[in-house]
Amino acid sequence: MTSSVPSAIPEVTPKLDQNILLFVRLLRAVGMKVGPANVVEAVEAAQLIGLADKSIFFHGLSSCLVKTPQDREIFRQAFFLFWQNPKFQERMRDLLIPQFKNPHHETEQDTLSQRLEDALGNSDIPDLQSDTETIEIDASGTVSDGGFFQQKDFRMMTKQEIETAVKAIKSLSLPLLKKPSRRYKPSLRGSNVDMRRCLRFAPKTFGHVLPHFKERLCDDRPIVILLDISGSMDNYTRMMLHFMHTLTAQHGKVTSFIFGTHLTNITRQLKTRDIDDALKAVSESAEDWSGGTHIAKNIEYFNRQWSRRVLSGRPLILLISDGLEKIHDASLSFEMERLQKSCKSLIWLNPLLRFTDFSPNSLSIQRMLKHVDAFLPIHSLSAMTELVTSLSMLTQSNDPHILSWQAKARHISKTRKAS
Repeated sequence: MTSSVPSAIPEVTPKLDQNILLFVRLLRAVGMKVGPANVVEAVEAAQLIGLADKSIFFHGLSSCLVKTPQDREIFRQAFFLFWQNPKFQERMRDLLIPQFKNPHHETEQDTLSQRLEDALGNSDIPDLQSDTETIEIDASGTVSDGGFFQQKDFRMMTKQEIETAVKAIKSLSLPLLKKPSRRYKPSLRGSNVDMRRCLRFAPKTFGHVLPHFKERLCDDRPIVILLDISGSMDNYTRMMLHFMHTLTAQHGKVTSFIFGTHLTNITRQLKTRDIDDALKAVSESAEDWSGGTHIAKNIEYFNRQWSRRVLSGRPLILLISDGLEKIHDASLSFEMERLQKSCKSLIWLNPLLRFTDFSPNSLSIQRMLKHVDAFLPIHSLSAMTELVTSLSMLTQSNDPHILSWQAKARHISKTRKAS
């Protein structure tokens, strides 16, 4: 896979380590997670390979500082803006002028450049440049509006846009899922005749049996949420917790769990009315934030320890995860099947569906897909709104509007054969 590399890199400077430190601070301001050990590795790599070959220098820093595939494009743009010109003012000028012209990723390039603009405009990076003027960027009004903001990926949002998205999540009106009860109530009309009431009122009508009708009562259907908080889900965890808090406040029967390497029940923490206090309590209750994940182990633990306590009443289960894990446990398929049989509907919400050409290449995703009732995206406000409006229909297994990934794949294959 070839990457576009800047055509010019400044000449060798004795302050190479300071420049790399400044570059790392820019990456951190954009949102990349770069630790002190990575900085030391980057400095050692730069001293070893030098600046003679710009391509080798680019890939050397990338191997030390880039940890996730999502950060590659951010790193490339930050590298271009930082190392092409050593002067801060000229870097700011280059930032405000579009530098990349890629017809296949034009929208994503503009979004990432906006994140770099916010980072340079709002962070303390200019403090290291004592010989330059302070340049202020007015970031007001940069929040996208209309349909573009609704479709925008959570991981691409700026801080201001995230605050706006949080307010939008709080204002969501979530439907109360219902399930038929065993009990009935009197009704003026209907197809169900209440024979007991008919016979009970017969003496009052001189033995004439008049029809009395009844209808079935409905109870609130419980909801169980399982949220993946591993490192690959780090860009979406906060927004998902806001969504879970809103759902808990509006629905009386919500049980919430988070899992990484361990499964943690956070139902009590999310019932706190103040969202900041709730998120603080959730963060204190879990010790495996942004770490690894073992989906099969956690689902097996849930089936063994929690299923009888929280899965009564045929609840709706929302599994929020990207389905990626390094340990491919063969028991994952069995545990997913057991989980699906214990509930009314098992809905898998996956941020990876933001990609239009998504295909389940991972073995863990393939095993999980066989035992879900629906496979839906959850990466943007638009996807979250569609989920909210479809929650009442998700409980109907024959709903034609809610298709799993397999059903969509079969539909596409049939369409291609017909054409």
